[in-house]
Amino acid sequence: MKLLIVRHGQAGDREQFAATGQPDELRPLTKEGAREMKNIARALHRVVPAIDTLAASPLVRARQTAEAIAKEYDVPIVETDSLEPDSRLADFEAWARRGAKGDVTAVVGHEPHLSSLAAWLLGNSGDARIELKKAGACLLDFDALPTRGSGTLRWLLSPGVIRRLRE
Repeated sequence: MKLLIVRHGQAGDREQFAATGQPDELRPLTKEGAREMKNIARALHRVVPAIDTLAASPLVRARQTAEAIAKEYDVPIVETDSLEPDSRLADFEAWARRGAKGDVTAVVGHEPHLSSLAAWLLGNSGDARIELKKAGACLLDFDALPTRGSGTLRWLLSPGVIRRLRE
């Protein structure tokens, strides 16, 4: 199984949004962030031709990012609390056992949770580190379902590199 991990696109400023009195969970992508995610989704489609399952954190910015991917791949979005910023890494493993269907699962979430998740899936020691930029992505490969320490990193791309794949 392959796991495509995508960090949400550029969202509005956290402090400015907090001044509105709304919870951070509702902070959306900026117009530029939404536009960028459409381009990123199109470029990702060139290197990952199909997605069987698309899961996202329920936070608005992750959901909006997932919507761009869903539109490009013509797949539905499944929300999971296991991709929320403060969720336990083992919660994602439990979700994958019941929610990851097919050969390729894509997930959309937040930092530093996604980098920690990728590192946790790659190694048992917990000392692996990766840097996942906003709108960046990585692809992990597993012999079966994603479990701690069982993954192989196939690639890690910044949004700038992903955009160039579209050309």
